[in-house]
Amino acid sequence: MTAGGRARVRVRVRLFAIQRELAGTREALVELSAPAAVDDAWAALVAAYPVLAPGRSSVRFAVNGVYADPDTPLADGDEVAMIPPVSGGTGPGERRVLRLQAAPFEPGILDALAAELASPEDGAVVGFLGVTRRSPGTPAPGQEAAAASHADRAVLALEYEALEPMAVRILADIAAEIASRFDVHRLAIVHRTGDVPLGEASVAIVACAPHRRAAFEAAAYAIDETKARAPIWKAERFEDGHVWIGEPPRDGPPPGA
Repeated sequence: MTAGGRARVRVRVRLFAIQRELAGTREALVELSAPAAVDDAWAALVAAYPVLAPGRSSVRFAVNGVYADPDTPLADGDEVAMIPPVSGGTGPGERRVLRLQAAPFEPGILDALAAELASPEDGAVVGFLGVTRRSPGTPAPGQEAAAASHADRAVLALEYEALEPMAVRILADIAAEIASRFDVHRLAIVHRTGDVPLGEASVAIVACAPHRRAAFEAAAYAIDETKARAPIWKAERFEDGHVWIGEPPRDGPPPGA
């Protein structure tokens, strides 16, 4: 309680990627008047770090590791993650490999994952590697000027940052959707964090199924939804700076799906 007897709500705010750089900190403690909501935490954060204000239109929120709306109520001690643009259990017969790792992928990772996942019933194994390329991608909102300053320059590496427990939980959601939509129950999604130099792989997808169409569709859905929904951020690094890449994340399957 404050001196006036009014209840207060104290929350920990976590910042990632471009927000972390702009604010110069990974987290902040904010104290709000009760009752408080997520949008109140954002307002308090911007009051302390005005440089964050222009990014509001592309920011999503998570409370205690779960995506949340701006009007979601907050309790004392909650953790609020400000999510800038981004780049479960199993049943019988299901095998999943869902993880983030900082270490480089071993040679032959797709073969290793396929050997771990595939069953004698599988007639199709589809693998995908996402590799750091030389040409730049689409800058995140607010990064257009930075991207322009690096026009016509080669990307030397990618740098990935993730809200790891939440990211793995969302990968599990995606795997469950793939099982329901495509009847594909053996799936791997493995994503790098940290630096990934030019030519190295940052994400590996393997889908195993009795028939090739389902395996192809599952692999495509896995990479598309991982890029659209998982709180994993990507910066392209150049000789003299970097640019954050991505779009505001979705919190569920694609519209109409």
